Amino acid sequence: MTAPPGPRRGALALLAATQLLLITDTAIVNVALPSIGADLGSGPTGLSWVANAYLITFGGLLLLGGRVADLLGHRRVLLAGLVLLAVASATGGLAPGAAALVAARAAQGAGAALAAASAFALLLLLFPDGPA
Repeated sequence: MTAPPGPRRGALALLAATQLLLITDTAIVNVALPSIGADLGSGPTGLSWVANAYLITFGGLLLLGGRVADLLGHRRVLLAGLVLLAVASATGGLAPGAAALVAARAAQGAGAALAAASAFALLLLLFPDGPA
């Protein structure tokens, strides 16, 4: 099996890094939940929403994100999803309370759904079935 040409290799690295970012986002928050609870004074119920708000919106909007990417363009939606994810991450980092953090995590899930769906579509477009 031969390596993909230069531009496709870079695109593959970017798409793989995107998927790593989306998965790492969940793992990091799960590890940090005790510290988040202590800093924000949130109980176990609030902390479960901090973790689950991301996962619920991500899973719930994944198909819609794919359709939006098909209609508006995969690259455009990938970038929009990553920008939304970055802005929501910064907002969550500055959240003054648990409710604001849960809202930011939900926005992160929406951005992740857009980014993941378009990243998968781009991967399939760049590397179609066949000998390559």
